[in-house]
Amino acid sequence: MIDYDIVIIGGTPAGRYAALRATQLRATVALVEPQPSYGFLKHYAVSQVAQGFQLQNNNSFPWKNTPLGIDIVKHTHFLADMMLFANLVVERAEEQHSPTILAAKGVDIIYGNGQFQASPHLAFVANERLLRARNYVIATGSNCSIPEITGLLTTGFLTLNNIWQFLEQGTLPKHWVVIGGTPQSIEISQTLSYLGCQVTLIVPYSYILPCLDLDIAFLLQAQLEAEGICVLTETQVTQVMCIDGQKWLQAGNKAIAADEILLATPGKPNIESLNLPAVGVKWRSNRLLVNQKLQTTNRRIYGCGDVIGGFACTNIANYEARIAIQNALFFSRLQVNYRSLPWAVLTNPMVAQVGLTESRVQKQYSQDQFIVLRQPFKTLATAQIQDATTGICKLIVLQNGEILGGSILGSQAGELINIIALAIAHKIKVNRLADLSPIYPSFSEILQETSILWERQKFNNNIGWQEFLEDFFQFRRNWQI
Repeated sequence: MIDYDIVIIGGTPAGRYAALRATQLRATVALVEPQPSYGFLKHYAVSQVAQGFQLQNNNSFPWKNTPLGIDIVKHTHFLADMMLFANLVVERAEEQHSPTILAAKGVDIIYGNGQFQASPHLAFVANERLLRARNYVIATGSNCSIPEITGLLTTGFLTLNNIWQFLEQGTLPKHWVVIGGTPQSIEISQTLSYLGCQVTLIVPYSYILPCLDLDIAFLLQAQLEAEGICVLTETQVTQVMCIDGQKWLQAGNKAIAADEILLATPGKPNIESLNLPAVGVKWRSNRLLVNQKLQTTNRRIYGCGDVIGGFACTNIANYEARIAIQNALFFSRLQVNYRSLPWAVLTNPMVAQVGLTESRVQKQYSQDQFIVLRQPFKTLATAQIQDATTGICKLIVLQNGEILGGSILGSQAGELINIIALAIAHKIKVNRLADLSPIYPSFSEILQETSILWERQKFNNNIGWQEFLEDFFQFRRNWQI
């Protein structure tokens, strides 16, 4: 006997979104363990507050040589107000997919943990209830993975899951070491720097984030270093110890002192308690194994969100939730296509990216098949007006104008990248972006200016076309005479 069309396991934002989507499709739905974490949203709210204080108190770098900069670490009222604002933002966002709203739409909500059972029939058991469904979706998210570093567990550390509770205590350590390699590690390093802390960001990769376009990654790293953040790339922390109340880290050939250590490393999926081996679901160390239809190795169980790997990006998790729900309720025919899905690093200025990077294009195409277009933000009037000239727009296009990828570092990058994503999704060629007539002054002009470079470059490369136009205009001039 089937009790539900679908059972969703995991109260992450992606899980709640999946439940809401299933109710819109008139399915009977159960949601297990609806205890979501909106830490990403809280971080963004805190970051915006920190950036606002930075702009208010210093036009160059935050908290440098100002009275506020001397006292900010001890300014408990400021921290309390900042966290109060962040909590209010989270509460208002959470209301949109709250258990009350979901229950009113017909979702059966079960609080607690549970596990799969295979016998006599596939089911999920939660709070001694047997939940039988046609299909299941796992959206349990991930937690920070703890690297094997000598002395780390005994010395103590914070993670992205508990740093906000720590900051709500009203104290802010001065010296931080962030062990990273994720977008969140970069974002929180900059936020801590804006709050007057001295930050060292340690990354194991050759540059700050391996999935970023190389040009953008170097510019972002230069921005962080200009703001006083020490960035150590290709560096592994091998040992942590506490000496006279001070934490010390051995990072490569450097010994680094820290008041607090923050782990912001890639996550591992929250699947330990689900009894997946019993139902034939396989996983690797950092992700649940799924196919292009988001089915696990058990065809009746699907996965979405960062439990299946990748960085914790809400828009991507929601996209996967839509695909998983559609396939689980109807015929499994939809496949994920990440080519036109944008994502961002919520820094200041923001970084946003969609499609292929230049290095990936070079592996798939010969050098004469594509063109790289770069346009700096300093050419924009609105960038000059708002003192936001740090930035660049980069497009990679084929010779026929098809857009393969785009990367933006600059103000409003998170909004601008959506237009490029739309163009990639619907195969709109770059010359159509050049036809835009954006509001003046606005940051949208950067898309038009970058696209015009393609027409200019194509023209410069086409000697025959240049000669034709020169002859044509010479004929016009002679005719008018």
